[in-house]
Amino acid sequence: MKKLTLIGLLCAAFLLGYGFSRVTNPINSGPRVTGIGGIFFKAKDPAALKAWYSKNLGIRIGGFGSDFEWHQGMDSTKKGFTIWAPFKETTKYFQPSEKQFMINYRVEGLDQLLAKMKAAGILPVDSVQKASYGNFVHLMDPEGNKIELWEPNDVEFAKMSTITTK
Repeated sequence: MKKLTLIGLLCAAFLLGYGFSRVTNPINSGPRVTGIGGIFFKAKDPAALKAWYSKNLGIRIGGFGSDFEWHQGMDSTKKGFTIWAPFKETTKYFQPSEKQFMINYRVEGLDQLLAKMKAAGILPVDSVQKASYGNFVHLMDPEGNKIELWEPNDVEFAKMSTITTK
């Protein structure tokens, strides 16, 4: 009976350890997209649109738009942000895309991801831009949509954020 209990405990410990390692060390670790960093879109009157979303949907608006704060994975101490921001209809920021929207993807390992994409023949449309709150670069997808890759520094972003969400 003791041997059976010991084997059961060892199996349970193995399964718990295996499960925990899958959560803390996911299969797709390394350079990759980890989430949506922001939704950017063109508007005829960004200020009026921001006011409408604030009044009617309760979105808290700051200098860039709104930043939705959340926590990364199972670690409630690690903040993350998703930006929502209308741009002037005449902005050149989305060029060379002719689309109205641009998605900003949060990434891990930006340099490694760019090297991997370069090896596949995918080149950025600009150079990596460094800011205190992270590094950015832009690419075009196969359908001509400009996308932004952002390797965030959420600690610095939280310091500069004008919006606090509860």
